[in-house]
Amino acid sequence: MNINFPSVLVIATALLLSVSSLIAADRPPNFVVILTDDQGYADVGCFGADDLATPNLDRMRAEGMRLTDFHVQASVCSPTRAALLTGVYPKRTGVTGVLSPKKHTHGLSKETPTIAEVLQPQGYATMCVGKWHVGHGPEFLPTARGFDGYFGIPYSNDMGMFNGKGEKRDFPPLPLIKNKETLEEEPDQSQLTRRYTEAAIEFIDQNHDQAFFLYFPHTFPHRPWFASEKFRGKSKRGLYGDMIEEIDWSVGQVLAALKRHSIDEQTLVIFTSDNGPALATDATTPHGSAGPLRGAKFSIYEGGHRVPCIARWPNHIPASSQCDELTTAMDLMPTFAKLANAQTPQVVDGHDIWPLLSKAENANTPHQVLIHFTGGRIGAIRRGPWKLIPHAGKKSLRGELYDLSHDLGESNNVSVQHPELVKELTELGETTMTTFKQTDSP
Repeated sequence: MNINFPSVLVIATALLLSVSSLIAADRPPNFVVILTDDQGYADVGCFGADDLATPNLDRMRAEGMRLTDFHVQASVCSPTRAALLTGVYPKRTGVTGVLSPKKHTHGLSKETPTIAEVLQPQGYATMCVGKWHVGHGPEFLPTARGFDGYFGIPYSNDMGMFNGKGEKRDFPPLPLIKNKETLEEEPDQSQLTRRYTEAAIEFIDQNHDQAFFLYFPHTFPHRPWFASEKFRGKSKRGLYGDMIEEIDWSVGQVLAALKRHSIDEQTLVIFTSDNGPALATDATTPHGSAGPLRGAKFSIYEGGHRVPCIARWPNHIPASSQCDELTTAMDLMPTFAKLANAQTPQVVDGHDIWPLLSKAENANTPHQVLIHFTGGRIGAIRRGPWKLIPHAGKKSLRGELYDLSHDLGESNNVSVQHPELVKELTELGETTMTTFKQTDSP
């Protein structure tokens, strides 16, 4: 009997691919969230930067979706990270301001489950790599909040013994932690992005054959600024640009690992920032950009909390697509839970935005009203294109009202022309606040 070996090989390969497809269909998707620190809305090529080389992020957008109206719930790091991880407003998490190792001993409330805690019962391997900053005590670290492993620093890189100029400060040494133990004190910050990336790739390599969740919150471009020798002095926007381009390299390494293990089409990757850009203290130093938006970090204007967001999942999210609907970092929790067939927490302020990501017909924002916070109080109220910034404690003032559909730069306050709308939005904000427990940060 004559056997055509090439034909047999083709048939065998087809059968293997068919089996692999069935296995993939039965397996829930992997999730990767890459979060930068203080990166502005316009600090990515596909969001308008013409002086930064971000080929990997631009490829993510070409192969996925750009979300142009994506928000975090404050304009500083700790509360925004708390909201992203739990899907609820910072007010519910107990983290309403920036946590400091000198001033605070509390962290993320145990009453607010994290994405990792929701996915773990579904068999997910979970890992956090990078800056945590929602509680630095052992009971608040990632390994106590649903993550199998952790590698990174527990708070901002400016909260160590030395400032960016090498001058000593009255802070404890900045720890680099692996799981629960301090691996080093005052690590070389120019190597952090590289070391984080190596840890992230190692996790993917070790867990590619099962469902996993990788939370990858970078330290940079938060101050003090550092970039490795390979990237330092290479960008057109000074040291700030060097950091962004090194992060883009890191994104490329993650995407390459997914491709290498043939799990590209099983993995939803989200890239975003924790708040707007921190501006330089002098006009000559290149820094982050919010592009057409007013304000930056610490601001309640759009530049403080509207951030770049890219979502990529080949064959699931349409390539080169765009979502202009209102979305938020709080939406990641319920969206991931739905896709993983996991139990969504009883209290959640975010919404499942998979219809938007998948470009379902007639999909619209699920947010009827959205609150942005300044500390524990309302900073702004958003409904549709309208945004109200109330003037707290000043009853005689109407506050500021903007129609973002015509005034993205928030330059034309129309509160005088729309007093009824100001009243309506104010009442909506106050009603939302009554649903929160008194869990303000000490």
